[in-house]
Amino acid sequence: MLEFFSFLALLSIAYLIWRITDQLPDLTFRLSEIQRDAAEIRRRLTDDSQAQSDSSTTSAVSSSPTPSTATSSATVDSDA
Repeated sequence: MLEFFSFLALLSIAYLIWRITDQLPDLTFRLSEIQRDAAEIRRRLTDDSQAQSDSSTTSAVSSSPTPSTATSSATVDSDA
């Protein structure tokens, strides 16, 4: 009787592993889509913050008598 339950447990484990491996391609595709969306959001946020800092830098340059004192910072996006 114990052998029968062990066999059923083995079959159920094998079935679950089969179902998981069957869904892996779809899961990896969805994860890659999420990563791509997160990278796009991060890129937009950094572009917006750079645009705001650039506009504040240009207003500081126009109001200051010596434009050589204003510095602008540029960041390099390593994901591009």
